[in-house]
Amino acid sequence: MSNTAPPVQKNETVQVTFEDLTHDGAGVAKIDGYPLFVKKALPGETGEVKVIKVKKNYGFGRLISLENESPERTEPPCPIFDRCGGCQLQHLSAAGQNRYKTNLVSSALARIGGMDDVKVHPVLAMDDPWRYRNKAQVPVGFQNGELVAGFYAERSHKIVDMNECLIQHDVNDRLLQTVKQAAKDFGITAYNEETGKGLMRHVVIRHGQATGEKMVILVTNGSKLPQADKLIEKIHAAVDGVTSIVQNINTAKTNVVFGEQTHVLDGKAAIEDKISDIRFHISPRSFYQVNSEQTEVLYDEALKAAGLSGDETVLDVYCGIGTISLFLAQKAKHVYGIEAVPEAVNDAKKNATLNAIDNASFYVGEAETLMPWWRSQGMAPDVIVVDPPRKGCDEALLDAMAAMNPAKIVYVSCNPATLARDMAYLAEKGYRSDAVQPVDMFPQTTHVECVVLLEKTE
Repeated sequence: MSNTAPPVQKNETVQVTFEDLTHDGAGVAKIDGYPLFVKKALPGETGEVKVIKVKKNYGFGRLISLENESPERTEPPCPIFDRCGGCQLQHLSAAGQNRYKTNLVSSALARIGGMDDVKVHPVLAMDDPWRYRNKAQVPVGFQNGELVAGFYAERSHKIVDMNECLIQHDVNDRLLQTVKQAAKDFGITAYNEETGKGLMRHVVIRHGQATGEKMVILVTNGSKLPQADKLIEKIHAAVDGVTSIVQNINTAKTNVVFGEQTHVLDGKAAIEDKISDIRFHISPRSFYQVNSEQTEVLYDEALKAAGLSGDETVLDVYCGIGTISLFLAQKAKHVYGIEAVPEAVNDAKKNATLNAIDNASFYVGEAETLMPWWRSQGMAPDVIVVDPPRKGCDEALLDAMAAMNPAKIVYVSCNPATLARDMAYLAEKGYRSDAVQPVDMFPQTTHVECVVLLEKTE
């Protein structure tokens, strides 16, 4: 942009045509080349927008009315879609969401990674893109004189009170409403982020979709839970199959959901679930993919990319509770998993035992520290699989992977932007890819997972 003033002013009303969608699902209109980002608008639509924020090189607007609607616009079935920050794309058809996510990956590869020549396959989507989440993690607060529980409004910590969420398994909704009503009936106070007072901070619900086992986690600001026995009774009366009710204590003034101390109020300390033929032991703070159906699709793609014959040594970085590791172990000679969280490694070991898998070993540590030491001891993996958090991989980790000189790196990503950045870095180390396979793990949202095979070039 030039040094001239923006062509719009705050509170001005303008007529615009939307050309594109951003990575977070906002419509993009341009006024004399100046981008204006507007939530809930779709490409091809024209309408009236009120400018609500003006920056030097871009601005934000609020949609007032539409003159021409996109044929891919649909009526969001959720009554709180306009206020809740959980979903961004309920107003876009399933076909439109699939194209958007495929394009999101293509755009990131070209714009961030400079890789116009890498093919992006059409996204692998769900037949029924609703009620897929096996985990609800819901903050509790106090508004207008009563306890509320729901998801945060977008870019805020204001809770939008919720009776049901259409991307949650319906049993999660029933359990959440039961706990919320019981807390009101028993005078359990809600936590206040500003004062640090109040008891109930979060309600977390986990549902084993293959096993039917259910866990309720009450995150509290202190150890004393009034009328806990009555609360447990209400939970069991509302929903069958609740095999674990636990309390997690978090007294820190922080946005982190869980504290370090967890104890069982009723039932078991963990639940089990199955993906394909593999059973998983899931403790309250374990990372476990929230869409069980699409997790099988994702891991099948990772297994296909690894192309294992049974003779390979495989290294799984960010192995968590061993979900990908145990899939790989079915086809590999041996899998070594690395994870920084000790509890997750304990769960991974339990999961290997649970499935009678003896060719998978798990280690606590930072991968960028462990891998150079293993290399000095003669370890030479044929395949490295990496499934990092949204921030992607640090350069030290990418360097450590490349230094081990595997024939293949299988990168599983939940963020196309950091995937593109890391692919470009690994290309400089001699690892290149022909194609990326997106998988829609999170319908109705802007998130998309990807699997990519990077092979060492001569």
